[in-house]
Amino acid sequence: MWTRREFGKLSLTAVATLTAKNLLAASPHKPIGVQLYTVRDQAEKDLPGVLKSLHEIGYQEVEPYWNIYNHPAKELKQMLADHGLTAPSGHFDYAGLDTKFDYAQELGVHYMICPMLPESMWYTLDGYKQAADQFNKWGAEVKKRGMKFGFHNHNYEFKQIGDTNGYDTLLARTDPAVVAFEMDCYWITQAGLDPVKMMNDHADRIRMLHLKDRKPGFPPSQVKDKGAEHFTEVGNGTLNWKAILAAAKKNKIDHMFVEEDFCDRPPMESLKISYDNLQKLL
Repeated sequence: MWTRREFGKLSLTAVATLTAKNLLAASPHKPIGVQLYTVRDQAEKDLPGVLKSLHEIGYQEVEPYWNIYNHPAKELKQMLADHGLTAPSGHFDYAGLDTKFDYAQELGVHYMICPMLPESMWYTLDGYKQAADQFNKWGAEVKKRGMKFGFHNHNYEFKQIGDTNGYDTLLARTDPAVVAFEMDCYWITQAGLDPVKMMNDHADRIRMLHLKDRKPGFPPSQVKDKGAEHFTEVGNGTLNWKAILAAAKKNKIDHMFVEEDFCDRPPMESLKISYDNLQKLL
């Protein structure tokens, strides 16, 4: 027979447990990650120190890039774990990407992402058709190894070529079963498009996001040059993050990484501002 006091204690415990479960269930997004290219100068000098600082800010995931792979995969994976971080995705250069399959698999990434095409392929349909065919081959090999392959956009893919553009060509010519896309919200906006519409229109293809913001007062462009670079911290610019994050939740985006190609202040400071702003938005 329960006493009133014992029953009261049990009820409070049950309420606390249910509340915790409800809060967990209501969590709108997976952990926010960061693309290490943002802190490339520091990372290439003191990667453990960078990882420590990122974890202290609150980041739980990172997306490595090509110059970090001078560390053996097993060593890099352990280094991340030692600092409470994981790498669900990594960027791998187009040139030689197929030589990194084993490395990516040992590192434990879920996604191998090609971050950019060689510049010689940017403005011809033949270049995009060649890339798409290559992506299909790489995607099939990556899938065999238990990973997924994807492509990260900039703005140059949206330059009109006849009655289409490079991005639409990649979408149409790649196999959805083996090729996904990582949408960069800044570069989509810089190209003159709406990241929310893009995400909703291609919900089955766009599986990850890069989060970076854009300063006001600059025209869009489909040429990747210095005139297209107007970066700022997430939440300090013009992008509608509430709408973007709501669309990300609706479309069950797998991972989101903060990135800022060039920063006006120390990059780690910028990453903290972006993280703090995102916590208010999520």
